[in-house]
Amino acid sequence: MITITSVEAQSRFGELIDRAQREPVEVTRRGRTVAYVVSEPDMRELADMRRRREEAARWYAEYRRQVAGRSAGGAPALTESDIDRLMHELR
Repeated sequence: MITITSVEAQSRFGELIDRAQREPVEVTRRGRTVAYVVSEPDMRELADMRRRREEAARWYAEYRRQVAGRSAGGAPALTESDIDRLMHELR
């Protein structure tokens, strides 16, 4: 991934768009990351991953609700790493 400043991004926007088709581009302002420019296929993949993650979280919430109804102890809460692991298992 390459990194460019916001000033470079403004002055070389066409080149930025072309480069983003090959790899994500990190845009910085005053030394801090402020944006990423990604291709349309990469964005679709990110959106799909987010959708699948949300579906996994909803499924687990429903599962916990059902299990809690059957037992007094309930189920433990899902951590971010648990959700990530479930997402990788879904692939």
